[in-house]
Amino acid sequence: MAAIQKIRRYGVVLIVVVGLALFAFIAEELVRAISTTRNVGRQKIGEIYGKSVNYQDFNALYEEYENAVKLTYGLQNLDETQSIQLRDQVWSELVSQRIIQHEAKALGLEVSDQEVQYIISTGSSSLLSQTPFVNQQTKAFDVNMLKQFLANYDEMMDSPDFPQEQKEALEKYMRWWQFTEKKVRQEALENKYKALLTSCILSNPVSAQAAFDARRNVWAVVLASVPYTSIKDTDVQPTEAELKAKYKEMSRQFPEQFDMQQEARDIKYIAVPIEASKADEQALDAELREYARLLSDSAATPSAVARESRSLVSYKAFPVSKTSLPTDVANIVDSLGEGSIYGPYPNASDNSLNLVQLISKTQLPDSVCFRRLQVAGTDEKAKHTADSVMTALEAGEPIDSVAKSLNQTAEEQWLTSKMVDAEEQLSGDNLTFVNAVFNSPAGTPQRLEMTGGTLIVIVTDRRNIIDKYNVAVIKRTIEFSTETHNDIWNKFSSFIAANPSQADIEANASQNGYTVRETQYLTAGSHFIANIPSTADALRWTFDKAKKGDISELYECGSNNNVLLVVMLADIHKKGMRSINEPNLRTALEQEVVKDKKAERLLQQTQGAKSLAEVLKVEGALRDTVSDISFAAPVYVRQIAASEPALSGAVAAAKKGDLVTAVRGESAVYAFQVTDRRQNPAKLDLAEEQRQQARQYLGDLNSFMNTLARKAKIVDNRYKFYQ
Repeated sequence: MAAIQKIRRYGVVLIVVVGLALFAFIAEELVRAISTTRNVGRQKIGEIYGKSVNYQDFNALYEEYENAVKLTYGLQNLDETQSIQLRDQVWSELVSQRIIQHEAKALGLEVSDQEVQYIISTGSSSLLSQTPFVNQQTKAFDVNMLKQFLANYDEMMDSPDFPQEQKEALEKYMRWWQFTEKKVRQEALENKYKALLTSCILSNPVSAQAAFDARRNVWAVVLASVPYTSIKDTDVQPTEAELKAKYKEMSRQFPEQFDMQQEARDIKYIAVPIEASKADEQALDAELREYARLLSDSAATPSAVARESRSLVSYKAFPVSKTSLPTDVANIVDSLGEGSIYGPYPNASDNSLNLVQLISKTQLPDSVCFRRLQVAGTDEKAKHTADSVMTALEAGEPIDSVAKSLNQTAEEQWLTSKMVDAEEQLSGDNLTFVNAVFNSPAGTPQRLEMTGGTLIVIVTDRRNIIDKYNVAVIKRTIEFSTETHNDIWNKFSSFIAANPSQADIEANASQNGYTVRETQYLTAGSHFIANIPSTADALRWTFDKAKKGDISELYECGSNNNVLLVVMLADIHKKGMRSINEPNLRTALEQEVVKDKKAERLLQQTQGAKSLAEVLKVEGALRDTVSDISFAAPVYVRQIAASEPALSGAVAAAKKGDLVTAVRGESAVYAFQVTDRRQNPAKLDLAEEQRQQARQYLGDLNSFMNTLARKAKIVDNRYKFYQ
């Protein structure tokens, strides 16, 4: 009872304590939920049909594509441009895939596992021929090669005797195949969907006949053109009501031009290139002259001098073909004597200073066919085996029988100049081998002592003897120094500091040696500002932080931080219907209203004319004759350089001798009199005409896909995640 009394006494306190504890628990969960939501939001790289595209998922998809591209083209890495292009491709294909899946689901279309396996077994997808499972003789996908790879994959990966490097290569090929299999399924679904659309696009005999007649029937006319330029713009000023009416009309007619699918920005900017000064060029020239002195020293080795010089062109100890040399070097190398040095000289095409020494010039085959035998090991037994092989070959024993005794095949192989020139460095065993192959006479066995044993080579064919060059090239980019960079940076930053507003910058830029440029309707899908590399930070500022009228910080960008950039946000275009007050749109509307008013005035002046001569009395009218007019193509009016579809339609409806007045075109009002009407001697192939028409209609599928993309409400935020 005492305990109960105590609880009653402190009941209010207990309620408060319990309440605070519950609030703390709820608050903690709320904070955790908000934090999770924010983290998910931070990972959203885009949106399709209102569903988020996660950065991690997109990046994983990109890596699948990257792995396939590297293996397909034998690349180690992708450069910045290649990476950007590939990301665009991945994003575009992801959007297309989501759209197709969305539409296919609504229609009940799907691709079964059996269908995918049938495509693979028959090799009926072009994607399969891009995999490594291609028969080298038929150049076609070989499903048996794939089956063998898949059957042996787990065993090879689990084998402790299989080298780790080869396991890593196998894993890359497996990822490549899994990626290809997914692509085959996606392609099959897309083909089904497009096949369904295609079946809805049909021609018919009546339509085909009309299309044929539109080409076959031709007219000739005498034409009177009264161009809209004959009336001054100031005489037909549009009113605000007329502009609003035109906006309403055109936004219904061309919604894609008025409904912005993503936000855009108008920016103004100053981009200042940082270029090497005369002093920088002179310093580099002095440095190359010192390397010229070193090259002229008989004790110096060209490879050491080239390496020390940090040349952009590596020295190769084996003579190279002229086609592998930089163009500027190739153009002068034949004019040099052996041992002579040319330069330093500038090359404007790659902004470099160059030094060239021709060490020697020789003639070697462009390609060599050879056979080889290997004797592994360097012990006495191995040497004895090598001796026996050489003795047998020198005695005339066929290489095939010698190879068979060694359990080898000694198949013929080709080595070309292009293959050797592509090697960055040739040294050690590789250099020994290349020297032997290119310098050996045909039919004579050559014994080469290599690191792991003996290699015996017999050249069987030497083709296309060409000039080759042992040449040392020191090529250095003419770069700006730290002092030059600082001078340009200080001057530009001082100018920006002294001009705190956009108006000030625009007013004073030219007198300080700067040019203000502008870009309109810049979207977040852009990779660069003003096509300047490494402007991701400036792009993010433009879309995430800047307000109208703001001026950015000074950015260092460009391929080698060789551009200083300041961005000014001039205007913001929100997603949705464009405003009638946007300067560009308003100008376009004004032009359309002005054209309407001019057309109305000219139509009143030409309507009801009794003859062509009466129309030609209108101020600004021009006379011309036009032949071979058909309904199938717009009439090209030479005197005013305009194509006029409406004129084609009006002519096609007229008979010989008819006078037609007051035809409104895109650039003028027209009147004409038909002088001739005839038919070309063509024969109708109704089936072929229908096929041509159907193919023509298929071109509309692309615009249809664009319409679906607009419905998908795509949001692209990739600029937030990539440099």
